[in-house]
Amino acid sequence: MEKVFETLKTLQDILSEKIELEQKIQESPKMLVTQEELLARMKKSFVEKSQDYERAKTAEAEYRNFLAEAEGKREKAEKNMESINTQREYEALDKEIEDAATKEQEFRNKLQREVRIVADLDEEIKQTQALIEQQETELQERRREIETETSSKEAQLKALAAQEDSLASDLNDPDVLFKFERIIRNKMGRGIVAIKGGVCMGCHMILPAQFANNVRLGEEIVFCPYCSRILFYEESEQAEEEFFDDEDSGSLSDLDDMEDDDYDEDDDEDDKGNIDYEE
Repeated sequence: MEKVFETLKTLQDILSEKIELEQKIQESPKMLVTQEELLARMKKSFVEKSQDYERAKTAEAEYRNFLAEAEGKREKAEKNMESINTQREYEALDKEIEDAATKEQEFRNKLQREVRIVADLDEEIKQTQALIEQQETELQERRREIETETSSKEAQLKALAAQEDSLASDLNDPDVLFKFERIIRNKMGRGIVAIKGGVCMGCHMILPAQFANNVRLGEEIVFCPYCSRILFYEESEQAEEEFFDDEDSGSLSDLDDMEDDDYDEDDDEDDKGNIDYEE
């Protein structure tokens, strides 16, 4: 069994490395999620800004037309001032000129605002487009890096799988191998641990004395009843004193007998203290 345990220890290192590589391969695409989400937000912002830009350009064109119409009305009214004959005509024409001038100023202000909006949006669109191109370039580079890293890890996995198959053939028990790999996956890479002084070094639970002795004998593969890891015996600092058989473990009745013995010994001591030394 000692050879089996050594095989399991070596297999444990291989399986731990294999599981770690598999996890890294699975997690690699997740590393791109943040960049992809950022790129998606940028593209969405680009579309929204482009739509705002088109609306602003349309508004700008409309205000240019409105302004031209207002200017035309004002200029026409001003020319008609030369041909008026009555005060009433003058007042009406003057009111028309004033209204046209007010509209002209209103459209000019709105036009200037739309021109500024168009200019700002145009600059923002250019900046967003540049950021999108940069992000796409970085994302493509990162994808290539991940693909290269993944290929390297997959090659390592194949090599580890070959080593695993070689060692597995020495065990001659597929069930043990299946359980062992499942334990390593569930127990953070530790599937076989020592037992010292009757304590499992995996979960640090105290094991029954007879169970610990079975592990010490090393005649079969034994699983910890608490953490399910495979156990092997390892000499502790206290060495043999740490292990005891069922007789050593005793029972509650044994404890009562020991107390009675202690009581009898005390009585003997008292009797000795009452010896008549004169005799």
